[in-house]
Amino acid sequence: MRWLWLLAFCAGAQAETLQVGSKRFTESYILGEILVQAAGDAVHRQGLGNSGIVFAALRAGSIDLYAEYTGTLAREILRLEGGASLEDLNRALAPLGLGVAVPLGFNNSYALAMREDRARALGIARLSDLARHPALKPGLSHEFLGRADGWPGLRAAYGLPQPAPQGLDHGLAYEALAAGKVDLMDVYTTDAKIERYGLRVLQDDRGYFPRYDAVLLYRLDVPRRFAPAWERLRRLEGRVSEAAMRRMNAAAELGGRSFAQAAALLEGAAPAPAAARGFLALLFGADFWRLTLEHLLLVFGSLAASVAAGVPLGVAAAKRPRLAQPIFAAVGVIQTIPSLALLAFLIAALGSIGTLPALLALILYALLPIVRNTHTGLAGVSAGVREAAMVLGLRAGLRLRLVELPLALPAILAGVKTSAVINVGTATIAAFVGAGGYGERIVSGLALNDAPMLLAGAVPAAALALLVQGAFELGERRFIPRRENPARGTV
Repeated sequence: MRWLWLLAFCAGAQAETLQVGSKRFTESYILGEILVQAAGDAVHRQGLGNSGIVFAALRAGSIDLYAEYTGTLAREILRLEGGASLEDLNRALAPLGLGVAVPLGFNNSYALAMREDRARALGIARLSDLARHPALKPGLSHEFLGRADGWPGLRAAYGLPQPAPQGLDHGLAYEALAAGKVDLMDVYTTDAKIERYGLRVLQDDRGYFPRYDAVLLYRLDVPRRFAPAWERLRRLEGRVSEAAMRRMNAAAELGGRSFAQAAALLEGAAPAPAAARGFLALLFGADFWRLTLEHLLLVFGSLAASVAAGVPLGVAAAKRPRLAQPIFAAVGVIQTIPSLALLAFLIAALGSIGTLPALLALILYALLPIVRNTHTGLAGVSAGVREAAMVLGLRAGLRLRLVELPLALPAILAGVKTSAVINVGTATIAAFVGAGGYGERIVSGLALNDAPMLLAGAVPAAALALLVQGAFELGERRFIPRRENPARGTV
């Protein structure tokens, strides 16, 4: 596994460049770009998932800082009660080697919103009014449903009768609300789409939600390690108003600007022309070959390691029946672990984000078909063939290498093919930890609710899966018959 050590070394070599993180929603992308542009020499590790993943990346040292919200820190991460001040947050964060500073100047609170016409018809203006309408159907984001300061606490504080709904991506919830599929959704008060979709933000009349002031959450060694960049970042204090943040969000979500272009509006730059929105222009954009190479590295790098580990495990399961069930149970359980949960664990365990945890996650997910098919292929070798090999005087190792594995090869390759095709799709999760690939477009498309951008990531991933499957089938037709036919001089 030397290449894994090489990747870890390369990740460490990047540590002297300021690493700025962001979560997977529009405003966080833009704030990440603002920080990068202000700091100068910095790298944006964008779209790292929810609060738990990006916070784990910060603690592990994979990123150096990111823009966080005081309410999220207090309620969701640190579990502090009441209105926590910056001093309270810093006291709680200091044992973790972290701190908060540089209030950016705006509060982006959680809220619930409805369509204006629907709210007016039902006479709903405050959150407490919802108690009179148990039939309303909420469409809430996955994170809001699970947060300590989200739906469970809000429902208890207001005595809301609505049942907990299924999670819905935040960007898609606007479309669902506009179409009347849901009646209620969680919003951020700086969302650009509130006005566009004609929504009424319900008054938090019992003061449930704390303030969510945007601040920098950073590792305590950052001011020393990156002193010039830190001084430039400190100049951002109080410079981002709520109006400015809404304007930048609108530029990205409604105006077709890139996150970097939207962030540049803070400095009063003239709005850059919107990027071409034709599907082909997006599909074969400037990042196409970079994303393709990253995706190929993730798929085939992980596949090679999965074969190296999975075939011996399948052999062990076939040759040692007592080991079969524990091996199958282990690789089967791995398949049930949600991808983001596994990535969060690997980030904390490895102290790294990017390619290394993504590759390890893909290696683990690819094991089951390879192990199963190797076991099945070896179990299908007849006893007569084994006895004939023994009569010829072949020892166990030679019988396995020269007779059994060649006969099991069609089944083994079928498992490898299955893992390869699955990995092409699964590799899109790598974008959640900054490892790139086609998933980078999918994550951005979800954040912006941009269907063409989503397709520009999904279509090449699907095409690559078809190409991989076709290549394996062509190889099977060309090489497997030769290995199975002794008359052609091969074994």
